[in-house]
Amino acid sequence: MKRILKATLAIVFVFSLVAWATPQAKKDTDAGTKKASAKKEAATKLADHGLITPGDIKWVDAPSALPAGAKLAVLEGNPFQPGPYTMRLKMPDGYQIMPHYHLRTEHVTVISGVFNLGMGEKFDKSAAHAMPAGTFGFLAPKMKHYAWATGETILQLHGIGPWELVYVNPADDPRGQKK
Repeated sequence: MKRILKATLAIVFVFSLVAWATPQAKKDTDAGTKKASAKKEAATKLADHGLITPGDIKWVDAPSALPAGAKLAVLEGNPFQPGPYTMRLKMPDGYQIMPHYHLRTEHVTVISGVFNLGMGEKFDKSAAHAMPAGTFGFLAPKMKHYAWATGETILQLHGIGPWELVYVNPADDPRGQKK
């Protein structure tokens, strides 16, 4: 009886050691795999943080898809490539963007001024909504809309790129107009 008890205890002890060692070995292997994966990912991912004060913002002329007169500042990512981006658009008083749509969801926060936004294929100021500073809005892909600025207006736009603008009426597209 004592031999059976000793043998049983020995078997339980061995199985306990194996059970304890297996997860530890798996953890060590997983940790090595995670470190290698993290190094590979670090080479391709966006920065994990950033801080841009108003004085650090670099404004440039907006792309040719927008009417002349606006300025653009890219804060994060590249809006014209696949992936997340954040950018700002500065428009002078009275600046207008004719009816258009985007191929991806557009997220808009009004930083300053008033952004007037209307829905549809025709530019109609009477059907638009004023978005004062602090307003957030988003538009589904292919939702036709138009806009204009009251006072100098700065927007923050963010989403998943590429950011594209398609005019409802091709004649409104500044890319096709002679300068």
